Amino acid sequence: MSSDLTNWLLVFVRAGAMLTVFPIFSITNVPRQVRLALGALLALLVAPMTPDLASPQDLWGLIGVIALELGFGLLLGFTSRMVFYALDIAGNLLAAEIGLSMPTSINPMTASQSTDTANLLNYMAAMLWLSLNLHHSLLLAFRRSFVFLPIGGGHLSETLLLDVVGRTTHLFAFALQLAAPLVAVSFIITLVFAVLSRAVPQMNVFSESFGVRLLAGLTVFGLTCQLMGQHIANYLRRLPEDVLRVAQLLGGA
Repeated sequence: MSSDLTNWLLVFVRAGAMLTVFPIFSITNVPRQVRLALGALLALLVAPMTPDLASPQDLWGLIGVIALELGFGLLLGFTSRMVFYALDIAGNLLAAEIGLSMPTSINPMTASQSTDTANLLNYMAAMLWLSLNLHHSLLLAFRRSFVFLPIGGGHLSETLLLDVVGRTTHLFAFALQLAAPLVAVSFIITLVFAVLSRAVPQMNVFSESFGVRLLAGLTVFGLTCQLMGQHIANYLRRLPEDVLRVAQLLGGA
């Protein structure tokens, strides 16, 4: 196999693996053929700019490099999609506080059952992601990843593990920041009705508070949508740097 074809194949493996979990492009509405074609086109554009890789001496050596590139692509794609996992957490937390956790619908990002608030946050993030042209920035970050992480040259390390674990813990903090205003309002409503239940023992607190909690929750959710959008946009703008940071750690930088 020629050196140019080998380089293209290995870049295609990393690109295809990344697009498997890449935001928007990984949803079920995007056909697999489109992802494969996009990965092939991306590899065709990026492969000539990557340093030539010495062809493996045997088939097992090539399979080993392909397995490495497959893992690298999945990890880069997982890093770029972390914000959507945080939005699922925030949306489920909001739904639990409002009282809308029971009615669920299909999440187009994951093709699984999810709450309506989580779906709304995912739609908001998808529109911001596309309108800010961040998919272009992430594809450029993929191109630059070969500077820090050459083909077949990466390895796992303790620093990388700590960094990935740290990013996953930040997801919960980010989700809590999005849901904080509504959680605070829900706490106040719970406190008020707890006092009323002491003053009027005959009151059915659960049934009486449900309507108030739903109305107040939807009102606060609507009033804080702009603030949540700003938080989501700020997080999305960091994704290309996060992808490059993971590539640096994989490359041992």
